[in-house]
Amino acid sequence: MRTGIGYDSHRLAEGRRLIIGGVDIPFERGLLGHSDGDVLCHAIIDSIIGALGLGDIGRHFPDTEPEWKNASSVDMLRQVVDLAHAEGFEVSWIDSTVLAERPRLAPHIDSMKEAISRAGIPSGTVNIKAKTDEGMGFVGKGEGMAAYAVCLLNKL
Repeated sequence: MRTGIGYDSHRLAEGRRLIIGGVDIPFERGLLGHSDGDVLCHAIIDSIIGALGLGDIGRHFPDTEPEWKNASSVDMLRQVVDLAHAEGFEVSWIDSTVLAERPRLAPHIDSMKEAISRAGIPSGTVNIKAKTDEGMGFVGKGEGMAAYAVCLLNKL
C-alpha cells in the first residue's frame, strides 16, 4: 500500500472554459493553464505520481511540450492510472477538495466522479468536496482556484 498527496492551483482568466474534474462548468472565466487547467484532475494526477515515487505532474506533462497544450486533463489522468497499473498498483481511494469561491461546485460533483471514472478510477472510489475560502486569499478574492488530493494505491 502507498499513499500520495497532490496539490494544484490556477489563475482564473477571461476567454477560457472552466473545466473541473473533467466537467465543463458554465462560468464567465476559466482556469489558465498549459493544458485545460483542470485543478482537480491535476491534484489527483500529482497524488498518484507521488504515491508511485515518480516525481510530480510537471515531470510527466511539462508545460514546455506542445503535446500538452490544451490537453484534456482526464486523458492525462488516464495515462497516470495506466502508469500505476504498469508499476503493479491500482488506485484504491481518492479523497479530494476543490477550493473555489464561485461558481458553486456541489451540483457538479456526481458528473465529476463520472468523468474521472472514464480515466479508469471507479466513481465509488473517489470522494470530492467543494469548499470556499470565505473571501480570504487568492481563492477567496476570486483570482483563482486550487485543489488537494490524497490517493491510496494497493498492489495489484
